[in-house]
Amino acid sequence: MPSHLSADRPAPHPPERDAVDALINRTRLLRGDVDAVRRDTAVIDDDDPQLRWQRALCELAVHQLDDLGEHLGQLRDGIPGDTSADGLTGVLSSQAPADPPTGSLLSRVGSAEWNLLTDEVSWSDELYQIFGRDPGKGALSLDELPTVLLSEDQPLLTAMVTDCLVDGRAIDGEFRILLPDGEMRTLHMMGEPVLDEDGCTASMWAVLRDVSKLRRSQHLVGRTRDTLRRQEHRAHTEHRMAVELQEAVLPSWRGALPVPGRTAGRLDIAAHYLPSASSDLIGGDWYDALPLPDGRTLLTVGDLTGHGIPATSAMAMLLGALRGMAVAGVEPGAVMGHLNQLIECSAQPALGSAVCCRFDPATGTLAWAQAGHPAPLLFRNGVGHPLPAPEGVLLGAASRVTYEQDQVELLPGDVLVLHTDGLTRRSERSAGPEVLLGLAPRFARARTAQDCVRAVVEEIGTTERLDDGCVLVARVKA
Repeated sequence: MPSHLSADRPAPHPPERDAVDALINRTRLLRGDVDAVRRDTAVIDDDDPQLRWQRALCELAVHQLDDLGEHLGQLRDGIPGDTSADGLTGVLSSQAPADPPTGSLLSRVGSAEWNLLTDEVSWSDELYQIFGRDPGKGALSLDELPTVLLSEDQPLLTAMVTDCLVDGRAIDGEFRILLPDGEMRTLHMMGEPVLDEDGCTASMWAVLRDVSKLRRSQHLVGRTRDTLRRQEHRAHTEHRMAVELQEAVLPSWRGALPVPGRTAGRLDIAAHYLPSASSDLIGGDWYDALPLPDGRTLLTVGDLTGHGIPATSAMAMLLGALRGMAVAGVEPGAVMGHLNQLIECSAQPALGSAVCCRFDPATGTLAWAQAGHPAPLLFRNGVGHPLPAPEGVLLGAASRVTYEQDQVELLPGDVLVLHTDGLTRRSERSAGPEVLLGLAPRFARARTAQDCVRAVVEEIGTTERLDDGCVLVARVKA
């Protein structure tokens, strides 16, 4: 076959062998590092789209580094045999091993030349393997070649060949073929016209490479990336909806509630919600203070397991039920029992903790019950302590349970702090209520409930928490 190289082109200068060897060694080391990362990601949970995308990128990088290493090996060794007579196609046919290793670069690269003057077609042995074609049937002519392509790719090949033969343009494009057994392969074709002495196109030479594995890896990377983007978009949307639902349910008040009764018995109340270290985790924490028709006041905080829309929607359901029972005059202990039954009957059962208090300004007494929740903290005369907790298990943990109820007398100037456990749970250790109890001197100097909340936020607000939390401060006005 005539060489595709024009006679007037300068002779190539082979690169320095040591330099190419150094590149090959660096490529092998990099390939080993990437393959180690790929093996690490292979044992991780397949349900995580981000990990699947990372693993697909590693596999794509390994394929490309394999090809780079083999290309550099050919560059170092040069074209074997005599290139002056038979050209590249003859070299690949006669000098390449009879059975290249499966998946090697040589088994995926073939060459061909179509002579326009004699209608002779020459294919390398590797090209027959790529097309899955029996050499005994002969090579495909340019007219026959489109018949093995997918119908949607045939116009592309026709355009590339026409541009090459008519306008002398180089070929550089990809198309897909169907093998006799139905397998589909993606080929990358690079070629150029071979001119005769008069400058006319005498033949067309091309090298075809099977890039099926590479394209599948790239497709997998794109698909996993799209899945990850969809998941991130869905998570962002759910987070926004959870925040909006939480903001719609939790009250935003601070200061004195319009509680009927004596002025001295009115409560100064403030509350605050603190997100977790990862603000994406919107949980089922709640706080509320509600003036009741009989002049008493409902104070409550609670926390449901889970995050996102399920947790916030369940929180909204429980808080609504709690408000309704409190307005109806149901005692705090009975309220806890009914909330426990409500969770049991809900479509998405969960676990939760809560504390429910009812303050009577006429007598100064606080009746309260809890369900697996941290006890309220009472601060008086610069000293704080948790209230002795009545019996009460987590909401949703057991059926037909009774929640005990206790009461305590509050005096003018007392500060009552209700909080969820996420407020004081630090990432490095469980802080417990000691952090809040340590604020007793500042609470004693505070003039309002909002000053107390501000002290809590300054002390804990910058601390990394594993969970979100909230605090409610009720100060008995003197």
